[in-house]
Amino acid sequence: MKTYSIEELKIVAKKIRKHVLKMTLYSKSSHIGSALSIVEILTVLYFVVMKIDLNDLKNSDKFVLSKAHASAALYSILAEKDFFPKSYLEKYYVDDGILPGHLDRFSVPGIEFSAGSLGHGFSAALGMAIGKKHSEYSNIYTLIGDGETNEGSIWEGAMLASHLSLNNFTAILDYNKIQSFGRTNDVINQEPLAERWRVFGWEVIEVDGHNFEELLEAFNVNTSKPKIIIAHTVKGKGISFMEDKLEWHYKSPNQDEYDLAIKELGENN
Repeated sequence: MKTYSIEELKIVAKKIRKHVLKMTLYSKSSHIGSALSIVEILTVLYFVVMKIDLNDLKNSDKFVLSKAHASAALYSILAEKDFFPKSYLEKYYVDDGILPGHLDRFSVPGIEFSAGSLGHGFSAALGMAIGKKHSEYSNIYTLIGDGETNEGSIWEGAMLASHLSLNNFTAILDYNKIQSFGRTNDVINQEPLAERWRVFGWEVIEVDGHNFEELLEAFNVNTSKPKIIIAHTVKGKGISFMEDKLEWHYKSPNQDEYDLAIKELGENN
């Protein structure tokens, strides 16, 4: 299996951001900010952490994107990992397309659960972790949003995971601090967030969600508990005029904005 340097991971992340930009440009779709905030997390998961055999996906590690409105980032990662041809990305969120805006398990390989209703993907991933714990062992990962943790199903699952000591279950919380209607902690204050998860019996690690070294170190922590990585991120990360802006939860770039964003990322990388 190929090993990736930090510099190589940065190159992958830049490719993913370019895919996401192009996909949201031509589909005129929402949630580009939500997709851009999780790029480094997905890059580390798929290019370093997860054990994946494209010829034996049944027995590979599994990932569920519970905040499924950020699907453009996941599709881009899967295409870069050769789960399906990159040409499929041109069929994102369009009439007669292949890749729906929210995730459909039957659309392409690598989508483990049809997600969209917040909280459901986390619960499905929990069920997978329970099943794998009692059969052929593999690790289950899920990524949730900070706004998504307003859902009661998240906390019901959190209780069960710690009760069952599911040390094959890792959640990553995309803590970009903006949800659909404003600042996350203005909508419902979640602090002290890390302590809440600890009280629920989880191993808790806080990191800069755009720092590859910190992410790698967090994923490598061994524990007898379920683990949550609280990743402090920036909505719209990587594009200066999108960063930490609520409107990019909904907007799609026009051609001028796309050109400016591509210029920021560097056209030749």
